[in-house]
Amino acid sequence: MGSEFHQLSNEVSAPYEFPQFPIEQIESKLLTVQKEKGGPAALPREPSIGIGAELEDDDIDQFVPHFQRVNITGDDNSGAATEDLQSASKLLIQALTVRDKYMRISRQKFPANVDRFLSSLSGKPADEVHLLDKATIEDHPIHPPKVGDPWECEFLPNNGYELKCVQGVFSVYEKPNGPKKNFPVPNLETFVTDMQHMCTLIADGPLKSFCYRRLSYMSSKFQIHVLLNELRELAAQKAVPHRDFYNVRKVDTHIHAASCMNQKHLLRFIKKTLKTDGEEMVTKVKEKVPNGKTDMTLRDVFESMNLTAYDLTVDMLDVHADRNTFHRFDKFNAKYNPIGESRLREVFMKTDNHIGGKYFAKLIKEVFFDLEDSKYQNLELRLSIYGRSPDEWDKLAEWAITNDVYSDNVRWLIQVPRLYDIYRANSCVENFQEILENLFKPLFEVTVDPSSHPALHRFLQYVIGFDSVDDESKPENPMFDETVQTPDEWSDRENPPYSYYLYYMFANITVLNHFREERGLNTFVFRPHCGEAGSVQHLVAAFIMCESISHGLLLRKVPVLQYLYYLCQIGIAMSPLSNNSLFLNYNRSPLPDYLARGLNVSLSTDDPLQFHFTKEPLMEEYSIAAQVWKLSSCDMCELARNSVITSGFSHHVKQHWLGPNYTRDGVAGNDMTRTNVPDIRVSYRYETLLSELSTVFGDHLNASLEDEAT
Repeated sequence: MGSEFHQLSNEVSAPYEFPQFPIEQIESKLLTVQKEKGGPAALPREPSIGIGAELEDDDIDQFVPHFQRVNITGDDNSGAATEDLQSASKLLIQALTVRDKYMRISRQKFPANVDRFLSSLSGKPADEVHLLDKATIEDHPIHPPKVGDPWECEFLPNNGYELKCVQGVFSVYEKPNGPKKNFPVPNLETFVTDMQHMCTLIADGPLKSFCYRRLSYMSSKFQIHVLLNELRELAAQKAVPHRDFYNVRKVDTHIHAASCMNQKHLLRFIKKTLKTDGEEMVTKVKEKVPNGKTDMTLRDVFESMNLTAYDLTVDMLDVHADRNTFHRFDKFNAKYNPIGESRLREVFMKTDNHIGGKYFAKLIKEVFFDLEDSKYQNLELRLSIYGRSPDEWDKLAEWAITNDVYSDNVRWLIQVPRLYDIYRANSCVENFQEILENLFKPLFEVTVDPSSHPALHRFLQYVIGFDSVDDESKPENPMFDETVQTPDEWSDRENPPYSYYLYYMFANITVLNHFREERGLNTFVFRPHCGEAGSVQHLVAAFIMCESISHGLLLRKVPVLQYLYYLCQIGIAMSPLSNNSLFLNYNRSPLPDYLARGLNVSLSTDDPLQFHFTKEPLMEEYSIAAQVWKLSSCDMCELARNSVITSGFSHHVKQHWLGPNYTRDGVAGNDMTRTNVPDIRVSYRYETLLSELSTVFGDHLNASLEDEAT
């Protein structure tokens, strides 16, 4: 019996319960032998902490983890002919330089490692890398301190600056008829030139082949990495006390406020409100209803539809997307109307209505309660500003403050629908500049004098950026030149192209960011819906002007852009369940490919009302992805970490969630006790990125060094 038990001992133990791995034993023996002989290390290691960082022996174990690395030997490891490599490198560096220029001007983020490579190329001194000791949970708690009164803030004095909107872009003047503030912003001609250059670049044949090869290589390299190191990554996660996938921070980086609840939650809320507030006046009607009144109570609204609270069901609400919404954005938008009634959408899902958005605020605060109960999930909710009238901002801010719509787990983005053609057809505006003025003038005014819009000044503390939304598949002419009409001249009924919208939003955000930064106020990022459908030029415009994007499905068809998005680590908030109902079947989603290659992807829900069933839609999204694509715990924690880094939560909050050094490159920026992402995975990602940047910049850096030597 004893001998039988001895023979079976390995069979009843799971593989991850083995005390050590043979690879580790061999590697440690090699290192020991070579230390004794005083020879070089057997296994060359790539730095995981940044260019130029020199490590002491004591730091090696902390910052350069042991794992099996995949390296290509030989002088030329790019797999491309020398001429093709030089040509591809030159074009890629030009594209990176364009993005660097626009990000720097607009005060948006650009990755430090790419910046260092570009600086080396231009001869500028690179920033020195400083390493800090990793703070413990005791030193730097994982939970940020609670905010007291969220609406309390400092009001700066009026600085008396003047504002003018010329050809769609605001300018700031120190006094009436005084000198213009020198806030740099690329003019339309510069943008058109850069856009045309980028469109030519992504169509270059040799460059497409080069980028496709590099992306394929990175996919294969990741598969080998997983084969060699999966057990080590799992063992590293098991060694971390308390932390697992459920209690690492996750941010839903793309979710709309009007659909942030699930359908059952909305149904329960409507039923409860109908019982408790049935006599509340909720809407006005132009024509008289049968009882002769023009003001309708909530009960009147339901009686006009011949419905009672008892009759209502989830099926009757009909807000869930189904097979009929595939490639039908119009039908999908109609799903926002419960029971097909726009009146119910106005009562329950709008901030500006007859009751001041009271029910919408209550509904969202119930979502906040569930969110705070889960503790580790966070949202970046989209609220709409349409640009039809200049008082939209004040009404939105008053709604948030009056109803105390705030949570430490939530930040706001402002989505701007691209609906100029509809507003023009209904004579809401005379030209495109009116939309831009209604959208940005209140923001400039509140920056000049916060007391002019006190509620807006308080609300803007929690607004992190702008989004541009609508159906991308609408027919349009995606390209235009410098002779295009400026916004003050654009009075046609035709909608401007996507990149035209983006440029004028970007230009005004850039000026606004400079102005707010000068006054010590928070700045904004630009994170539009992009690449869900339509033209690939949308992705080009976003690459030039936007910090991150939502969707990015079309990158799968454009290897050059996909490779550039990888090199710049541009955040891509992907919503495979949403795409499954609208544009792309779940099993065709490029998310697992993007993740394997190392793109900065995160999972998001988009519209839980339409696509999800539970009160934790983000966990639903993660669980389905894990089941369908067999994601490991390490993969899911990596997605969660990406979502926090991409998000607009403050640097101070991220230091608590990810660790005080999270902005460092590689392992130095990873605190596994908070993220649950093994140092092995972070090191692999960083070393692979450095390797790709070295491939792109290698010849040019060598050439510049030779020029300096001569």
